[in-house]
Amino acid sequence: MYLDYLFSKLIKKIHIPTIRLSELHKTSKVCSGSHLAGVTMGKYSYIGNYCTVINTDIGNYCSVGDSCFIGAEDHPTEWVSSSPVFHGGKNIMRKNFATHSFETGKRTVIENDVWLGTHCMIRNGIKIGTGAIIGMGSVVTKNVGDFEIWAGNPARFIRKRFAEEDISKILEIKWWEWSDTDLIRRANTFNDLQAFLSEGNNG
Repeated sequence: MYLDYLFSKLIKKIHIPTIRLSELHKTSKVCSGSHLAGVTMGKYSYIGNYCTVINTDIGNYCSVGDSCFIGAEDHPTEWVSSSPVFHGGKNIMRKNFATHSFETGKRTVIENDVWLGTHCMIRNGIKIGTGAIIGMGSVVTKNVGDFEIWAGNPARFIRKRFAEEDISKILEIKWWEWSDTDLIRRANTFNDLQAFLSEGNNG
């Protein structure tokens, strides 16, 4: 059984992620089999296995679960055909019958300390606020506010993680911008919100 486990881990490692036209912080990580195009990602953020992320800005300390799809391109819905061969730009068929103008995708923004559960789908142009959590299997088609929890297909607001007063304090402190040294000094209170807030912005 242990040999089977090692073999499966080896197979997963072989699926090297594909990353192009992207800027990733040196402390960030992209796991096996994921495809990134036009992505920026901040420090200590990670993207799980077999994800597709397109035209997206990801902040610091974000956690993206396996098999998520973020920022898919749009297709025209009011035209005679929704196929990309009828508008300008490159497409998978490498064929254009016409070059009508069409914006295929808006930039998606995932701010800081966001957690996306496994198998989430995030529509392009969406903004997910700092501290938000998206439940596994959710399909997000609307903007998500700071420290909100959303889930479902389509995803709906469930609740806020904390009281509004506490959220305002966290957003003012902006711990995700602290240096590693400051985080090490304050990390012992990260499991106790009130203890963390009582120390204020003393990184």
